[in-house]
Amino acid sequence: MKYCSECGSNNLRYREQNSDSHFRLTCGDCHHVFYQNPKIITGCIVEHEGKYLMCQRAIKPRPGTWTLPAGFMECGETVEAAAIRETREETGAKVEIIAPYSIFSVPQIDEVYVVFRAKLIQFSDQPGPETLKVSLLTTSEIPWDNIFYPAISDILKRYVEEREQSSFGMYTGCHENGIVHFTH
Repeated sequence: MKYCSECGSNNLRYREQNSDSHFRLTCGDCHHVFYQNPKIITGCIVEHEGKYLMCQRAIKPRPGTWTLPAGFMECGETVEAAAIRETREETGAKVEIIAPYSIFSVPQIDEVYVVFRAKLIQFSDQPGPETLKVSLLTTSEIPWDNIFYPAISDILKRYVEEREQSSFGMYTGCHENGIVHFTH
């Protein structure tokens, strides 16, 4: 950012605010503070008859890799509505949310993943423009070594383990220094 969106000044500096824990980009003329906050990615683990709904990416970064249907939340949406929308946009599938499953932070890239358990209402293998291919895959068919986002792989692995035990938790966790931490 080169100019203040409030007054147009180019007198922008990172400054420590009164009792704030972070340095914030602040306009030296009108004192407007510009907050930079993490991006929220929301999506669904959609299980249907022992298979999982997966998407093969068509866009950068890393087209051709696999992921769960998920994407960035938009302003004015609930996390649930965003998860349903992203699933529909990426897979063409209509889903219904069952329960929240995981809130997973990746502070290195300023992202927070909110993942829901969902059931399939209607399936269409007509992917949106961000998706090369949509598939319902068994656990053994999931391309574990070709899942792009480590957080998604970690969340899905935990889900599969719990599915085998027919007992689901609600997890928070983070990915720090290559180590995944989950808590109940």
